[in-house]
Amino acid sequence: MDKHKFPPFNLTRLLDTVFAPKPGERIAILIDLPDPKLMKDFAFLKDDTLGIQRRAHDVFYQGLKNGGLAALKLAGGDLFAYQITGGSNLDLPDAAIDPTGRQLSLEKDIYPHYDIILCISTFSATAPLTAFARRFGFRGATLHGLNDIILRTGLAVDYNEVSRNGEKLRLGLTRADSFDIDFEVDGQKHTLKLLCNRQEAQKSHGLCRGERPDVANLPAGEIYFVPESAEGVFPMRYEDGTLGLMHVAHGRIQNAALLRGKQSTVDAHNRKLKSDPVTGEIGELGFGTQELPPSGRDIQDEKILGTLHVATGRSDHLGGKLTPDKFASAKNATHDDILFSPTKTPEIAVTRVRMHRNGRSEIVIENYRPSAYFRGLLAG
Repeated sequence: MDKHKFPPFNLTRLLDTVFAPKPGERIAILIDLPDPKLMKDFAFLKDDTLGIQRRAHDVFYQGLKNGGLAALKLAGGDLFAYQITGGSNLDLPDAAIDPTGRQLSLEKDIYPHYDIILCISTFSATAPLTAFARRFGFRGATLHGLNDIILRTGLAVDYNEVSRNGEKLRLGLTRADSFDIDFEVDGQKHTLKLLCNRQEAQKSHGLCRGERPDVANLPAGEIYFVPESAEGVFPMRYEDGTLGLMHVAHGRIQNAALLRGKQSTVDAHNRKLKSDPVTGEIGELGFGTQELPPSGRDIQDEKILGTLHVATGRSDHLGGKLTPDKFASAKNATHDDILFSPTKTPEIAVTRVRMHRNGRSEIVIENYRPSAYFRGLLAG
């Protein structure tokens, strides 16, 4: 597919491809709101700042009600709201509100009674929803940060093709011993080494079919590992634009140093690392697999071929061992992706990513471009 041309977004095609639903299965949509009471009579639609939630209503909820349910032979199509969590992959509250204003329990009234649950939210809910899916037996998808670019591109692709390409790359990376990421910022070079110890690579490919409880992250398209340890130094861009240098040992960030920007931002991070050390644990290394345009949202931009991300914090939804109960504070139990891409981190060059496996080294990314090795995997 030409990376600049995408078919029109089609809700029924997306849901049919991702879930292959059976006739009669029940589907629901969850959104987050700063005040869940705004769900009553869809009052949140009057707030222009809630664009993600409006798209959930206009595209998904209305799309199901106006033909999607019938076309897929599904039931339900109901919409519920919960209180915004304020952080990536924090545990979800139990209270939910329906459009009549009635308060419900997610664990008693929603999770056990739906086969497919879509969560279209401000903050990612992949980790907590995955845990609930395993407990209650549903399948689902998280689509946080939904915007128009994502609708036109990342959600318009054929996820059968995404899955096939993902498997090619997965096989080319699986059972790696380690990865070295070479960074350059402000003329200084730094390297982060992530130890995978020959674990199987995993793929986020968008398909969530069959009987097994599972939650897809859409847009999908990445190969990832949960590193067993990490050592070295890497730069990080904070949300306010401050650049810090992360010093990593024994699998986690031990401390941060200011490169440029606000010292107070780095100081706050160091206080958090000291008070709750597991917040700095390296919980993921991921590589994008799709040719997509940048959307300004990490959920899509980390899936772009040539980008990579390192994540800190919670990792149980990826097969890791860091669960919310291991954090000193529940509000710290986030899973935070640190995306490196030419649009998100133009100040930081990723000059080379090297994979070490079976005594050989392969370059997989150079200057935010897939290497000849990566391209060869896709061509094969």
